[in-house]
Amino acid sequence: MNEHGTGEPRTAVTPAPTGWNTWDVRTHTGMSRLPSGPRVRFGVLGPEGPVLDGFTWRDGLERLGPHTVDGSYAEVTVRAAGHRLRLAFAGGPGHILHVRAESTGRIVLSLEGAEGAEGAEGPEDPVGTVLAGGIRWTVTASSPARQVASQSVLAYDGPGTVYLRVAPAGTPGTVDGTPAVLAARRAAIDRTRLRSGGWLGAAADALTRAVTWNTIYAPDLGRVLTPTSRDFVCAERKGFYGTWALHAWDTFFTGLAASAVDRDYARGIFGQILPYADAAGMIPNRISDERGRTDDRSQPPVGALTVYQAYLAGGLSSETRDRALLDDTFPALLAWHDWWPRARRGPHGLLAWGSDPIAGDPASATLDRAKRESGLDDSPMYDDARYDPVTHTMDLADVGLNALHIADAEALAEIAALLGERATADRLRAEAATAKAVADRLLWDGDRNGYRNLTSTGTHDPHVSPTMLYALLGGLPDADRAAAMATELLRPEVLGGVRPLPSVARNDPGFEATYWRGRIWAPMAYLAVRGLRRYGLTELSRPVVGALLRLFLDEWRVHGHVRENYPAVEGENLTSFQKRSDGLMAWGGLLAYLAFGELADARPDGWRFAHPGEPAELCNLPLGEGRLDVRAADRLTVHLDGRVLLDMAPGVVVRGYRRTNDRVTGIAEGDGDLLVTPPDGGPPVPMEVPGGTRRFTVGPEGSGT
Repeated sequence: MNEHGTGEPRTAVTPAPTGWNTWDVRTHTGMSRLPSGPRVRFGVLGPEGPVLDGFTWRDGLERLGPHTVDGSYAEVTVRAAGHRLRLAFAGGPGHILHVRAESTGRIVLSLEGAEGAEGAEGPEDPVGTVLAGGIRWTVTASSPARQVASQSVLAYDGPGTVYLRVAPAGTPGTVDGTPAVLAARRAAIDRTRLRSGGWLGAAADALTRAVTWNTIYAPDLGRVLTPTSRDFVCAERKGFYGTWALHAWDTFFTGLAASAVDRDYARGIFGQILPYADAAGMIPNRISDERGRTDDRSQPPVGALTVYQAYLAGGLSSETRDRALLDDTFPALLAWHDWWPRARRGPHGLLAWGSDPIAGDPASATLDRAKRESGLDDSPMYDDARYDPVTHTMDLADVGLNALHIADAEALAEIAALLGERATADRLRAEAATAKAVADRLLWDGDRNGYRNLTSTGTHDPHVSPTMLYALLGGLPDADRAAAMATELLRPEVLGGVRPLPSVARNDPGFEATYWRGRIWAPMAYLAVRGLRRYGLTELSRPVVGALLRLFLDEWRVHGHVRENYPAVEGENLTSFQKRSDGLMAWGGLLAYLAFGELADARPDGWRFAHPGEPAELCNLPLGEGRLDVRAADRLTVHLDGRVLLDMAPGVVVRGYRRTNDRVTGIAEGDGDLLVTPPDGGPPVPMEVPGGTRRFTVGPEGSGT
């Protein structure tokens, strides 16, 4: 199936590295034409000359606007030399690039090509020329220009607005058509972009831009990648690598966030890290151009969880979901899953974080590297741990790792069953059940009435973090114990409060409100909330999700940031480099993704639709059937491509919703009325839900039960 559920071939799983796009990792303020065309960059003319470089979150980048998946349209606002510069680009697979540049100062253009720039034909000529890919490219503009700094840098009259057109010499058309092209492109984007409002605010825009603006081109690979942050991976942007890097769990969480934007795009992101698994099946913590790969360690096993969730959210039934996503990822995810018990058996036969000895790498097989495998690099949970050279693990069995591996097995079992791998599905379910029973028995601390990490001496470690809630994600406790332990952990002085789920409990002696010693991290919050939702603990999960959404929206509204991590203490400023909280990190969008789930949440038994208690809307979710809109006002309505699927009173919750070609099934709970539209588009079937639970089936005849 393609994006619309037809049998036509689907589009490429990653955007093709061709045409005009924003994928040069070094800059937000320009476009390049791949594979061998020119690059244009914009800036402003300062007292000491052109300002064209920098524009990171710590140096002049003010606001990122709309950005398409293919990089062909983008808007960005920066500040430099006391001036604001706003840019809109319309490029794409053709030869022509259209640009609108607005500034309170003089706008500067740097025109670059591998074969050299020729600059303007005269000091006041508005035409610049560059040779690239054997083509002579020309720039025409609505304002006169003069050369500054070098023949490849032009400064335009200002302040004001300048329209520019870049095209091969002799291409028909003029810059006069640029405003109309830009307006039409923006209007087309607005019709189809993921959109939110009301209680959700601009969460959809924030999530989308945090993913699409972080898509880059890796010249040495000849392919497009989506690291979780281009600032983080690029040395020229004060990052830690050369021009690109991928991290394991970062990539899976980025793919999950992207699944709310575009199914093909998400599939491509999930697949970026998988080819780098080693012969044993281990997916490395990190791969990069400059610093290579981490062959000694992996990262938390969240691959199957995120892939399966993206699959479920891709359609209203298995008929329209993205089967290709499962086909493409399952072999590597299964091999990775099976690697863990072979390589990371620690205390008491449970799983523990570790690092293998690697020849020529003196830092391998150390406690520091084992901590890094956890993804929680400086967590107080591991302050007192030691490295065991015999097992190559910490001497601490970790609640989070064991629960994640169990949840990974359950997700893989579901995927295996969908792919017809019955024996593998049975094997995974049996292994998960056995591991669950053992982990529940050994990791439960009866004295503290909760799960705790277990030392090699058999004592439970007292440190508390949201990873203790991962036990719910793995299904370890019964319902009563799950509710009791979650209630205890979510007290304000522990992990609850107006800034919930800090990475270490507030009453933990290791809490410092820094990095993994107390900051709020979206991946950790996502996994913890998923655990709460598994047990139906809505009274606990909804306030947490709402508080996290407010934190997310406040940061986006004021700063335009989607954070690597969020402050657990009011008033903390995270913008300095030393604070180590990247300003636009794709996995921060998981806080928005969690909030989307309050209205519409794809679950293994079907979709759950519910009114969040406040007016809200979430529109243009990409499904195999079309685009889904969910609106909460005086009622909750669900539309597919404009057609009503559900219309329900705010006191009604629908779960287990499935829609196939011949019937709609689901379960309604609560109190109120409900209208369900049959799949053939016939008249809606009215139902009453008089407090309690009602199962329904609606077929072509419009009958309901």
